[in-house]
Amino acid sequence: MRKGAEVIMMHGAGGEVMGELLQTLTAFKHNNAGGIGLESLDDGSTFEIGGKIIVLTTDSHVIKPIFFPGGNIGRVAVSGTINDLAVMGARPVAMTCAMVIEEGFSIDDLEKIVASMDEALGESGASIITGDTKVVERGSLDGIVINTAGVGVVDDGSYLIRDKGLVPGDKIIVSGTLGDHGLAIITHREGFDLGDQLRSDVAPLYAMIAAAIRAAPKGTIHAMKDPTRGGFAACINEMARKAGVKVVVDQESMPIRENVAAAGGLLGIDPLQVANEGKCVIGVSAAAADAVLAALKKHPYGREAAIVGVVVDGIGVVMKTRIGGERFIEPPMGDPVPRVC
Repeated sequence: MRKGAEVIMMHGAGGEVMGELLQTLTAFKHNNAGGIGLESLDDGSTFEIGGKIIVLTTDSHVIKPIFFPGGNIGRVAVSGTINDLAVMGARPVAMTCAMVIEEGFSIDDLEKIVASMDEALGESGASIITGDTKVVERGSLDGIVINTAGVGVVDDGSYLIRDKGLVPGDKIIVSGTLGDHGLAIITHREGFDLGDQLRSDVAPLYAMIAAAIRAAPKGTIHAMKDPTRGGFAACINEMARKAGVKVVVDQESMPIRENVAAAGGLLGIDPLQVANEGKCVIGVSAAAADAVLAALKKHPYGREAAIVGVVVDGIGVVMKTRIGGERFIEPPMGDPVPRVC
């Protein structure tokens, strides 16, 4: 970045602008742990202990509002970390939790947040085993910030999955409807009274993803990623760019709820560009695609999973539209809905 530049909100939004900031934030010369390092910008990094591949990931959560339809900052904090481990083929084992809390924050709300974290942990089989708490002066923080880190292990029968492994011929699967979390946050934040129509999809996906991995021959899932900041558009463009391939998706096959599409149209926001907190994008060999899809659909979080595209030779991401045309799906410059995770 140029000298004298300052951090802006879009630097944290998961799009192309954030990529510029990451050039500064990943400029570490001492990266000697082996395995997948920080510079890969995957969902986590790896190292080995006793011949086992260990996956490590961390995330900080600054959601506004803290409570929203379908969840709260605590459920996002646990689910987001669990999902970063799961999409790399790792079984979540242990987590850390650090909270920075503003003076005056409601203890009742804190109890609700911790209870939601505990519920998500129960679904995933992981545990929070250490943590840290800091309290800062009233007015110096927007309520609460939560940082979580997670450790997972790639068990026998599973395998390490990267976000860069797409190859021509692969099918692209999304595990459910897109745009739910981001549109639920922004409509609630802006005071739109939509009742219970828009709800976040926030959920820990390990059990669903593990079932999908077991359903297909080993090694046939070539790439996986969770489409958080920047949504599906940022996720699929990153996967395609890293693999040096072209992805063609079908608009008609894309699972988007009617109320999400309507809210996006009202606000001028593309549901494909906003965060999801309970979905994954999978690149799988054509021969195994139906088995993976069937396994996803058997799980409550994957009932609306769909095959939405195919990988071909070339570069970029193209959508076949309902009227028979084609348009590029560009990576967003930044998430149009900031502070969603």
